[in-house]
Amino acid sequence: MKFVASYSGGKESALAVHRAIKQGHEPIALITTYNTDADRSHFHGLTEDVLDSVSKSVNIPLWLIKTSGEEYLQNFEKALQRAKEQGAEACVFGDIDIEGHLEWCTERCKNVGIEALFPLWGESRKDVVYEIIDSGFVATISIVNTKYLSDEFLGQQLTKEVAERIASQGADICGENGE
Repeated sequence: MKFVASYSGGKESALAVHRAIKQGHEPIALITTYNTDADRSHFHGLTEDVLDSVSKSVNIPLWLIKTSGEEYLQNFEKALQRAKEQGAEACVFGDIDIEGHLEWCTERCKNVGIEALFPLWGESRKDVVYEIIDSGFVATISIVNTKYLSDEFLGQQLTKEVAERIASQGADICGENGE
């Protein structure tokens, strides 16, 4: 099945694409929402240059959805419609267990007539993080919200040991609460 991936630039998003490809699905594009007001991606604050580098390194085209918050939903669905017109039958998402995300993503796909795929859905966050590490992905902690974690984590590569230290501070191992 041909797919596009809702690519946030995060580690779970990368793993979801990796799994979909391993399952025999064919990627046609990474779609990333890009905040026109901040000139960075919406969820991880990545620049266009960084996103282009990722696209080139995995040899999957990048489609930036340049949008403000007010037009986010409509522009996301337009990108999904474009993907469908180019042969995509599904969109892959890296969500694990946040029900509101599942509903929102599923509804966007339903509205344009493609399937929503969640390769990581329902798995333990710790298992997902460990698979990311064991698969050879390298994630560097580039932003730390000091309400949840100390700034000692800034710049560290995510390893199992670092993940355990994050969890020991009471923070989410995947950073899903804004850590």
